[in-house]
Amino acid sequence: MDKLKQAIIEQGVVVSDQVLKLDALLNHQVDPQLTMEMGRQFADLFRSEHVTRVVTVESSGISIAFATAYALGVPLVFARRKKSLQVESEVLCERVPSFTKGMVTDLLISKEFLKENDRILFIDDIIANGDAARGLIRIIERSGATLIGAGIVVEKCFQPGANALRESGIRLESLAKIASLEGGKIVFAE
Repeated sequence: MDKLKQAIIEQGVVVSDQVLKLDALLNHQVDPQLTMEMGRQFADLFRSEHVTRVVTVESSGISIAFATAYALGVPLVFARRKKSLQVESEVLCERVPSFTKGMVTDLLISKEFLKENDRILFIDDIIANGDAARGLIRIIERSGATLIGAGIVVEKCFQPGANALRESGIRLESLAKIASLEGGKIVFAE
């Protein structure tokens, strides 16, 4: 997706050889037009899979997941990272390390929002090591729903997360693949 790659080049900040800050684009400020375009792209990629729900992790994946769910005409469910007083006791929970936060967090989804007959599309902003993705996948599996695939806005190819999911048989589609951040330069794969 050329428009996305251009936005990454113009607005992304290379923090280190491992970290790309996309606050101006995905994680703090959101470009609504680009986000809706990305949602349509994911919807087109997975439309034939008869998705019944889009699932993401709070909070950076919500805007893209919303755009995808809107384009597919299905509900969006997001995993919370903290249990609040309003979260029911019947939740599916996984404890996962966060690459960007540098800490362990819980992912929680109420059992009422994932059903056995659901066909789930997982959408997220960035995949690095894939810990949050694997935690969310375990939640989906425990709910009895079927994961039909994952859509990731930015795949960091030099980190193991995306390949680990693919090797486990999960269809993973990325809109932008980054091969390297070495020397402060964004290098796209393919």
